[in-house]
Amino acid sequence: MELNALRMLDNNPSVLTYGSESVIIPYTSPLDGRIHRYFVDLVAALKDKTGVIKKLLIEVKPSKMLLPPVFSNRKSVNTLLYENKQYALNMAKFDAAKQWCKKHNYTFLVLTEREIAPK
Repeated sequence: MELNALRMLDNNPSVLTYGSESVIIPYTSPLDGRIHRYFVDLVAALKDKTGVIKKLLIEVKPSKMLLPPVFSNRKSVNTLLYENKQYALNMAKFDAAKQWCKKHNYTFLVLTEREIAPK
């Protein structure tokens, strides 16, 4: 999905610049309470129709990773624990990214398979 997102940026004439994992944001892990580093998938600058330059931080994730895990008798306890940990980490990272964006005048986006379609 990240490769398709990069292709999407590369083929968009409004995009001025973009990069991969070039912005690192500190966040506090809800799992251990320690500060870790979040490497945001993409950063981009684009010019909108009015000529204003917008700066974006973009995370690429499957849509199922944006929703809290759902209990199922078909899932093992280990799978449920793993999914809950990943969800908690993602939410902590996203919160840190939103705060960073507000401070640095960026917009944070999460793109899923719904927005990124292979061409």
